[in-house]
Amino acid sequence: MLHTTRYLLPATCYLLHTIPMSLTIQQLLTRTTAYFTEKGLESPRLRAEILIAETLALSRIELYTNFDRPIDQGDLEKLRRMVKRAAAKEPVEYIVGRTEFYSLTFAVNSSCVIPRPETELLVERSIEFLRNRGGPQLVCDLCTGSGCIAVAIAKNFAAASIIATDICDRVLAVAAENASRHGVSDRVRILKGDLFEPVLPQLDAEKFDLVVSNPPYVSSSEFEALDGGVRRHEPGLGLHGGRDGLNVIRRIVAEVPAFLKETGALMLEIGHRHGHVVRELFKASGRFERIEIHKDFAGIDRVVVGRT
Repeated sequence: MLHTTRYLLPATCYLLHTIPMSLTIQQLLTRTTAYFTEKGLESPRLRAEILIAETLALSRIELYTNFDRPIDQGDLEKLRRMVKRAAAKEPVEYIVGRTEFYSLTFAVNSSCVIPRPETELLVERSIEFLRNRGGPQLVCDLCTGSGCIAVAIAKNFAAASIIATDICDRVLAVAAENASRHGVSDRVRILKGDLFEPVLPQLDAEKFDLVVSNPPYVSSSEFEALDGGVRRHEPGLGLHGGRDGLNVIRRIVAEVPAFLKETGALMLEIGHRHGHVVRELFKASGRFERIEIHKDFAGIDRVVVGRT
């Protein structure tokens, strides 16, 4: 009778107290999802799936083909620790140490911004541009972070040689791990420095066919309004772009002419309010003959492309 009473307690209790009775995957999914819903987390079912799959070393699909599998106490304790972190709004990507981007798995930690699906548009446009050109292509990825853009381009366009720069040692270690993980270390050089500063024309590249970047572009007011989990756990250095969010973008547009081939392109991810302003920055530089703004899957201005 004691076991029956405890079994009927709310989901929260199963996650915060010792449970003498084993649960199945299906029951655990239901209770963990309910707990995350109570905590007001976005996508509670997805978060539950990711953490339970990580705990049991299964894919998310395998959770559903093993619904009746019981969970032992050791795995439950492991899951409980991760669930508490997630309930405090720590991103699940940091908890499990990886994320999916452009159909590839990338290592991530709290030193780097978590790659977002919206950034895949920047990769798509980059690969399209490179494929329409003949021969080997030289690419520079500024503010590389986890290296997701550089690695995704290298993985999908074998003729690309890429220099990826960032200013943080911990971030660069993650980028190097991801390049190695996907077998492109021989074509992705990772350099420490501010934007183009570590690129030596005589040693690295005279000019690039493509310069690409997902720079910090969140304005001060937007940064303060970000979800608490993002603001507390993701690095502000990789998100905050100054008062209007354009500090780094202005610098890239000003510095890029010295590093871009005459038939090259600059592609930048931008904030949802930046389309018109960044287009004007590109125009004012006098370097670009053709400027395009591409919208993401939500219909929001996301990528600015300038072709010389």
